[in-house]
Amino acid sequence: MTDRKNSPRFQNLLEDEERRTAQILSWLSLTAVVFLVAIGLESWHAGHEVYGQSLFLFATLVLGNLAYYRRTGNRFRQKWGLLTIVAILFAYLIASGGESNTGPLWFYVFPPLVFYLTGLRIGLMMTGGCLLFALIVFRFPSLPFVEAHYSWDFEMRFFATLLFETIFCYVLDYSRRSARNELVELAALYERAARTDELTAMSNRRDMLQHLTKEFSRYERSGHHFSAVLMDLDHFKRINDVYGHDAGDFVLTEFAHLVQSVCRKSDVASRWGGEEFLVLLPDTSLLQALALAERLRYQVEQHNFTFKDQTIPLTLSAGVCSITQANSVEKLLKQADVNLYEAKMKGRNQIVPRVRQQLTDSVNATEPSTRQGEE
Repeated sequence: MTDRKNSPRFQNLLEDEERRTAQILSWLSLTAVVFLVAIGLESWHAGHEVYGQSLFLFATLVLGNLAYYRRTGNRFRQKWGLLTIVAILFAYLIASGGESNTGPLWFYVFPPLVFYLTGLRIGLMMTGGCLLFALIVFRFPSLPFVEAHYSWDFEMRFFATLLFETIFCYVLDYSRRSARNELVELAALYERAARTDELTAMSNRRDMLQHLTKEFSRYERSGHHFSAVLMDLDHFKRINDVYGHDAGDFVLTEFAHLVQSVCRKSDVASRWGGEEFLVLLPDTSLLQALALAERLRYQVEQHNFTFKDQTIPLTLSAGVCSITQANSVEKLLKQADVNLYEAKMKGRNQIVPRVRQQLTDSVNATEPSTRQGEE
């Protein structure tokens, strides 16, 4: 649940929802101002000057809250400012009775509004607080701020219907929020499926292209170099033919684990297609990328790939390219592919460009922390 709430998709959803809520509140505020002014004018002409003036005051407060939001864009203060004004208005209507003791009837607007804006727990607390205030007014009509007197039948019907409405609003809002969270989870699953290779759980080609584009933009802004390693498992078709496709899937999965064990947290490893894999290495020079590729080549060559008591020999070829050798993502990938092709033509199980012999002899003992930007 916590991971979902911290996910970018969930945060974007909350931001969109808050933006829509602010727009709805703006229209509700304008509607409330029109109603308050209209009822205030009617009360004024009917001889209830104090009641009319009070409604004019509340209309001014609502309009002022809307103007403050338009000026500052503060959605938090807009929401709580409107809720505070509405709560005070309803308290006044219950205590004064409004016109002909119809003031409490406006309270039915409050539960759906407060649940929608604040959520289940705070909505229940605020609605309960207003009900408690209404109970105090009904039971203690002699209090100095209470001007209205209600019959027992009215009080019973008011509380019964309001309690039903509160429960109904709670259930509806709970269902709405549960449905929203389920949709977020479902969308997150689809998004992950769209970005992840199902077999190896690595990034897929689509996701890697997005990472490459972002890294190239960072390179253009701040000059942070990066490199890419394009790898191909040698004679993989022969593995499928001799040992079966299940063995081939096992080899791909096991190889993916080896790649992940060599990479840093900032690196991005992907299944580029079939038996090809691409690793993006941020803040990594060509020499450092060659060291990683050679270390991985050596580990794959030495690794014991055993499937159903059968040992499967495996090697890899790789082409390495740095962004300093290309001026675009397309050229970077093309050069890495050219280098990979050259490695395969020269006999496979090697890296192109070739690593110096001294580096080849030492990379097996070299840890990932020697690379720039180690985490």
